[in-house]
Amino acid sequence: MSSSSSKLPLKPIPGDYGLPFFGPIKDRLDYFYFQGEDKFFEDRIHKYNSTIFKTNMPPGPFISSNPKVITVLDAVSFPILFDTSKVEKRDVFVGTYFPSVSFTGGYRICSYLDPSEAKHSSLKSWFLSTIASKHDKFIPLLRTCLSELFIELEDKMSEKGEANFNTLNDTMAFSFFFRLFCDQNPADTAIGSEGTSFANKWVFLQLAPLITLRLPKILNCVEDFLLHTFPLPSLIAKSDYQKLYDAFYKYAGSILDEAERLGIKRDEACHNLVFLSNFNSYGGLKTFFPALIKWVGLAGEELHRQLADEIRTVVKAEGGVTFAALEKMVLTKSVVYEALRIEPPVPYQYGKAKTDMVIHSHDAAFEVKKGEMIFGYQPLATKDPRVFENPEEFVGHRFVGEGEKLLKYVFWSNGRETDDPTADNKQCPAKDLVVLLARVLLVEFFLHYDTFTVEGGELLLGSSATIKSLTKATTI
Repeated sequence: MSSSSSKLPLKPIPGDYGLPFFGPIKDRLDYFYFQGEDKFFEDRIHKYNSTIFKTNMPPGPFISSNPKVITVLDAVSFPILFDTSKVEKRDVFVGTYFPSVSFTGGYRICSYLDPSEAKHSSLKSWFLSTIASKHDKFIPLLRTCLSELFIELEDKMSEKGEANFNTLNDTMAFSFFFRLFCDQNPADTAIGSEGTSFANKWVFLQLAPLITLRLPKILNCVEDFLLHTFPLPSLIAKSDYQKLYDAFYKYAGSILDEAERLGIKRDEACHNLVFLSNFNSYGGLKTFFPALIKWVGLAGEELHRQLADEIRTVVKAEGGVTFAALEKMVLTKSVVYEALRIEPPVPYQYGKAKTDMVIHSHDAAFEVKKGEMIFGYQPLATKDPRVFENPEEFVGHRFVGEGEKLLKYVFWSNGRETDDPTADNKQCPAKDLVVLLARVLLVEFFLHYDTFTVEGGELLLGSSATIKSLTKATTI
């Protein structure tokens, strides 16, 4: 504990959970329908004059047995969720509920394991070594997949005058990760062109308790009952998931062989690989790439010119798109970090206190009891006005030069951007890969195009990006 934090006044945690059953229901309705998630938190921050307070988090009854949480919504308090010596990460990957293991072949997948559990280290080590072994494929494979995306993008623009980037990105992202892990184009397997629909349905059923379909208000009660009251059965996606599993089992043989060598059962390894590829990886790019394109598009032509100049100059000097070239693109790197800061692909983090502890905000200290659930909403922590100037504004050069010092407050990966994933922590094993892929996306985009305009919107999870105009590159 620093001397400054030790001098903060110790205060009781403000807020309350309301009446049993009715309190969680009220908070759920506020969260989904009456306020929306950002306003839900912002109103309570103002009401309690504190970024740390008590509330209930959806879904509540009857999916979650205990929806009570203590929020940490600033850059000082949020990192407590990364300290696995103080918080337990067992079965809290998606929140205060735990989807049935029938979605994953009867196994608790690595994402739901606490590092103290024996299987966590072996599975996470296998993930890290698998990703590292594919190092040489990252850039050329993504460039191939993006070239296919750009062909489709230009066809859509010619045909309709606009293009939904999300749909094109879904196909590209699924194809990339399947090729990466299975060395096969999914179109040439039994999956065919249906991989995204299989994965989307399977992921949706697990995350439905956290989703609103944004239906007309008259249907809110119906939606709330159907999505947020009882878990949706895995049976709905059973055949689709089986097709994904069978494809990975057939084509990812060398990866599964390595898992067996490490003492992991082959079928358990395959279920974990399907989750890593389709929930973590595909799901991550499904959310993040459209957000990146949205924010860059809305930033305007001046940023586009600066990115194009940097990217084309470095690529020409380095003789291609290489790891060394990407490292020299300081603005491109900053833009990716800024997109991760302003709209992190996974907005929620949870952890259960392993012991009595004191947590700190900027202004006060609070006692948390063993067993209490701590919850963080990342988009508020990474837009902390006490850390970031103009936090609601997308500033492409924010992390250039001296701005790099702020990277320790970019939390998107279940850890600080300045930290590294290990077998003993819960930071995303593909953290560095995601950053690399996002840089390659920008590089390829601005090698092909000078500028573009975009219309942003909201989806069930994340943003939509509709390309409205596209200007091909005049210089390479």
